[in-house]
Amino acid sequence: MENLPQLTVGRLFSSWQADVPALLVVVLLGGLYGWGVLRLRRRGESWPVARTVAFAVFGLGTIVVATMSALAVYDRVLFWPAAVQNVLLDLIAPLGLALGDPLRLALRALPERAAARAQGALTGRVLRLLTFPLVSTALVLTTELTIYFTPYFETALANNWLHQLMYLQLLLAGSLFVLPVLTREEALPAWCTHPVRAALVFVDGIIDAVPGIVVMTHGTLIAGSWYLAHAPSWAPDVQHDQQLGGGAMVGIAELVAIPFLLAILVQWARTERAETVALDRRLDTELERATPTEAVVDGPELVRPWWETENSEVAQRIRGQR
Repeated sequence: MENLPQLTVGRLFSSWQADVPALLVVVLLGGLYGWGVLRLRRRGESWPVARTVAFAVFGLGTIVVATMSALAVYDRVLFWPAAVQNVLLDLIAPLGLALGDPLRLALRALPERAAARAQGALTGRVLRLLTFPLVSTALVLTTELTIYFTPYFETALANNWLHQLMYLQLLLAGSLFVLPVLTREEALPAWCTHPVRAALVFVDGIIDAVPGIVVMTHGTLIAGSWYLAHAPSWAPDVQHDQQLGGGAMVGIAELVAIPFLLAILVQWARTERAETVALDRRLDTELERATPTEAVVDGPELVRPWWETENSEVAQRIRGQR
């Protein structure tokens, strides 16, 4: 490891190594997603191409970059590539996967009984607890702090299988928060409306920056004995390397909050538009039913139209139009 050539901009883009466990996960997730899309098409149903691209490029592609690019080649001799790896796996990769909405795809593509069981699992107590917004945010924060401020990270650097488990833990922790927030399925409590989700994403963006800030300002070296023993001659000072890693974590955490929040706002706008269209159709139907077909006979007992006496939203809209 110490004999690795100096990491330059060119080598940052050209250095790659195979990671068989990570590659198997990517192939499995991609195969399942592709099966779901093909199954819908065979039934004559469509699935948005943009969602497929987001899942494949931003979701699976980020996993590949984090585990097989120069970040993985140099993560055992430099701290900052390892820090970028971890934040890619627990923030950006889950966002890309969630933009593909795999939960809704699965429920639409699976056979009826299997879809019912999957829906039951999504609404089960355990998954409801793990995906509850405050709980899932705490899991992400706890995962990162545990990795960096316990022997976990240094041990994982020496043990490849533990390193793979760390990758998987980061990906799952991030997905528990992002997937339920962005899916169109009812995976969150009823009070988690789009305005509430936008607020949760904003708060989560602030919380996600905490590990990076702590890493950047922490006086004690993280996995210091490992990096002091394995740092190549061209590597920067280990303390400076840690500060670079913490700064990268903060920057990526803040940047990923922007597209995350935009995705919530787009969903909010689409939902409002769909509700408006449905309400307009209902109004048109009610107006057709309320159109008089015969002349009203004058008399002492005239009945006022229902839209003049009711206080419902439909009645108010009709009064406003008339």
